[in-house]
Amino acid sequence: MKNGKYVGDSGNLEASIDRLLNEEKQMRLAENVSGTRKAATEILQLCFEAKDWKLLNEQILNLSKKRGQLKQAVQSMVQQAMQYIDQTPDIETRIELIKTLNNVSAGKIYVEIERARLTRKLAKIKEDQGQIAEAADLMQEVAVETFGAMAKTEKIAFILEQVRLCLDRQDYVRAQILSRKINPRVFDADTKKDKKKPKEGENIVEEAPADIPSLLELKRIYYELMIRYYSHNNEYLEICRSYKAIYDIPSVKETPEQWIPVLRKICWFLVLAPHDPMQSSLLNATLEDKNLSEIPDFK
Repeated sequence: MKNGKYVGDSGNLEASIDRLLNEEKQMRLAENVSGTRKAATEILQLCFEAKDWKLLNEQILNLSKKRGQLKQAVQSMVQQAMQYIDQTPDIETRIELIKTLNNVSAGKIYVEIERARLTRKLAKIKEDQGQIAEAADLMQEVAVETFGAMAKTEKIAFILEQVRLCLDRQDYVRAQILSRKINPRVFDADTKKDKKKPKEGENIVEEAPADIPSLLELKRIYYELMIRYYSHNNEYLEICRSYKAIYDIPSVKETPEQWIPVLRKICWFLVLAPHDPMQSSLLNATLEDKNLSEIPDFK
């Protein structure tokens, strides 16, 4: 052992793993969480450093199926192996590792967030390969709205990806069903308010990954997707209302390069929309908008 980590004897990977497996067994039977987690993750690290991807997959499955395996050890293994995904040498190896981790995390609530992230990675690969239907089917298998510990923004981003893929495969019925899982009022929440500390027994909500858009960015994505949906049925008033929601986003209103084209579209679809009380109300509100003077041809 060196610096708390096992190293191979003259590069003997198998001997090092066997030693760690014995250590893992002792720790697991003693219900020593930190010891089991440490031994298990070091086995994975040895496989990764040796670039033996086949052995890595085998050890992930092997360790996860050990009798009385501790949840914390499985969670740590899944989280650690997820860091290896982007370092795989080719797409086949990447898919195999993702599928292995999906297999291990299936049906385990304590790694449901990791499973959702793995599914999203696999769906992205399928989409990049032109398999839109397969990507959409994969994403729809995961009901993130039931995940108590997942950050709100990550949930919304995941559902929006489900909606987008359905629109891409022209499944408008499913796209509408999925979009209804998002209440538009969620975008108007005051994000500046201090987060409440969870009460005893409540789930601790994880931080969203760095690549997840902000709530206001998600608002724009949501309404852009809804515009695609409403355009399919020529629902001009709903298209107009969606553009109005985008127009009201502070970052849009503060930038003429952004709000001018959006305001123009609001005007276009107001004209196309059938006359009714909602259309009249939106028309009057738009006519009173001082920004309309910047595009006089539309007034």
